[in-house]
Amino acid sequence: MYRNLKIVAAVTTIMMAFVQVGGALVTKSGSADGCGQSWPLCHGQILPSEWPIETIIEIAHRGVSGIAIILLLVLAYMALKLIPHKRETKFLVIMSLSFIFGQALLGAAAVLWGQNDYVLAAHFGISLICFAAVFLLTLLIFEVDTKFEASKIVFGPFLRYNTIFLTIYIYIVVYSGALVRHTESSLACMNWPHCQPGQIMPTNFHEWVQMGHRFLAGLVIVWILIIMIHAIRHYSHYRVIKYGWILAFTLVLLQALTGMLSVFTMVNIFIALLHALFITLLFGLLCYFIMLLSRSKYR
Repeated sequence: MYRNLKIVAAVTTIMMAFVQVGGALVTKSGSADGCGQSWPLCHGQILPSEWPIETIIEIAHRGVSGIAIILLLVLAYMALKLIPHKRETKFLVIMSLSFIFGQALLGAAAVLWGQNDYVLAAHFGISLICFAAVFLLTLLIFEVDTKFEASKIVFGPFLRYNTIFLTIYIYIVVYSGALVRHTESSLACMNWPHCQPGQIMPTNFHEWVQMGHRFLAGLVIVWILIIMIHAIRHYSHYRVIKYGWILAFTLVLLQALTGMLSVFTMVNIFIALLHALFITLLFGLLCYFIMLLSRSKYR
């Protein structure tokens, strides 16, 4: 019954993931000025006369973002028409549309007038919330034909509060990671886990940004490990909780691995894109847990 809606939702979610990774590619490859200070045109032209790799990457990212906006508008219309009875539908539609246009406006402003590093770092966070909203809307659509009832899951206070605070904390970690990129601190520390051989404490601003992000990210690994152990011990009868937290721990380990490899490979572009992808998926998964919490019963 909802076949077309599911197809549009799945394609839109995939496209939003490409937007996330594409934004990281623009930053990592130094392509933010690939079209100069011109938007929506490129160097003041519909089709620029010269096509260096930076221009190709910037135009491709703008094109993918434009397609994502169109798909999201179609998805929003179809969702409001076909599943208005789901209580999260309207909220997720509003969130996804608000943040995708906010993301586009911030990107345009950065091109036309420039922004400081702290504002630019927020761009990835804004698009991350948009991805999460679209991802949750897609899961909501796929739930329509299933018998899964989240209201039957009973969450204890430990899992409830740790899930909420962890999600907020990871958003801060994401911002610190974006700040590493935008302040050009990715190669400030060429050793791991220490910054430099024989040097434990940072000695300048860029090293502090890099090591601060590593410290915050390290706490995430420990935090998710503790929650996963708790979920396996006390929620093994809820498959979505047990295997969901195992998946969360797997994603955070992959995130840490790609972060470490970024140092050893001098920020290889492919590894950097995987780094952005894993945190995007992890944040989306945590937001799904929060949606389950909003439907569930207290213990």
